[in-house]
Amino acid sequence: MEAKKKGRWAGLVTLAFGNTVDNADGGLINNLFPLIQESLNLSLSFLGVLTSISRFSRMIFGPFWSMAGDRFSRKTLLVFVTGVWGIWTILAGFSQTPAELLILYTVASLGTVACEPLSTSVLSDLFPPQERGRAFGLWRAISGVGMVIFIPIIGLFAQSSEGWRAAMVLLGSLSVLSGLLILVFLHDPGRGASDDTGPDEHRFTWGELKDLAASPSLRWMALSLVMITSLVLMSFAVTFLHEVRHFSTEKSNFILAFFAVGYVLSSVLGGILGDWAEKKSPKYGRIILMQSYLAVYAVMSYLCLQVAWPPELFYPIFFLYGLVSSIGVTGAFYPMVTALTLPELRTSAFGFLFATVQGGVSALLSLVVGYFAQHVGLLPVVFWLTTVPYGVNALLWFVFYKTYPRDVAQVAYERLARQVIRARKTGSA
Repeated sequence: MEAKKKGRWAGLVTLAFGNTVDNADGGLINNLFPLIQESLNLSLSFLGVLTSISRFSRMIFGPFWSMAGDRFSRKTLLVFVTGVWGIWTILAGFSQTPAELLILYTVASLGTVACEPLSTSVLSDLFPPQERGRAFGLWRAISGVGMVIFIPIIGLFAQSSEGWRAAMVLLGSLSVLSGLLILVFLHDPGRGASDDTGPDEHRFTWGELKDLAASPSLRWMALSLVMITSLVLMSFAVTFLHEVRHFSTEKSNFILAFFAVGYVLSSVLGGILGDWAEKKSPKYGRIILMQSYLAVYAVMSYLCLQVAWPPELFYPIFFLYGLVSSIGVTGAFYPMVTALTLPELRTSAFGFLFATVQGGVSALLSLVVGYFAQHVGLLPVVFWLTTVPYGVNALLWFVFYKTYPRDVAQVAYERLARQVIRARKTGSA
């Protein structure tokens, strides 16, 4: 199989590095907001505005990059929007007014939202179905290792009142570097290259987007993503530790680094557990894993965020929180989306779910959290933002026991029928 012959692991690593830089790029505002707040005389609600910008960019431009990836070269798009686009982050580091920061950060965020849907689509073609959980897990784990490194480094920039500027220049430069690495090391094997029936020459057309909405499982997954609110929570994590638990900005970032260490292990563990679960039960294994993850995450969010632990315990508590944070996404959600979509629609599916749905909801929630944090405080807000939605989400996933096996079988049938038609045309020619 071609996906196994040409540097798939080098491709995975370069995609993970690009994703790490984009995540750090997008999260820099959150990690160093206390400094930016003081430097430019901003209110706490302005954090909600800045955070919502990246989410709205994800909602509006994520699908654009995704559909472009289903129609044009995914590698070229990654080089451009993951690499060259980092110049805008560099420029944002020289902002002198809130308006300048707002404009430059907005433009920079338009490119950082492209890496995830494009990368997950390429990974789906680099690795066969039985290995995708581990591939997605390793991809997120390497990204997590990068965050383990970046978060403390970003925390060190907090030692200077204007350190956020140097941090932006650094991350923008690394973004340009990631584009060069993708250009050199990534081999895109083609859409459907690692599926059982081999590469498919069928090309994406705009009219086929209705096929995504026709899948009951994908519609339920979209609703599920509405209640996976960790993106918003992490945006306010440093500010939460600073405002509610009274840690310095530097120490808050180090605590978050412990979370990132757990996140790395969680990504690997989730991938392994997901592939094992599918092997044990192809129909229900990943569903059980996702449902268990959501329930455990709800409990851990309460213990980690609502309990006033002694200061020294926040480090191991946040590590344990990170340890469960990625299991369901890498082991269940990503592979299930891949199984539910035809190869030429996968990038669009990831873009629709993670950009349009999750990005849009996160953007609105960021504004809501910023407003209510200003008026009632972050402590009650994070309870209603995390613990409650994750608990409800665990109950929602009972519906997949009925819809998922049926929808996967339908996609497999359509894929096989297309290959048979193509083989007959080739034979008759």
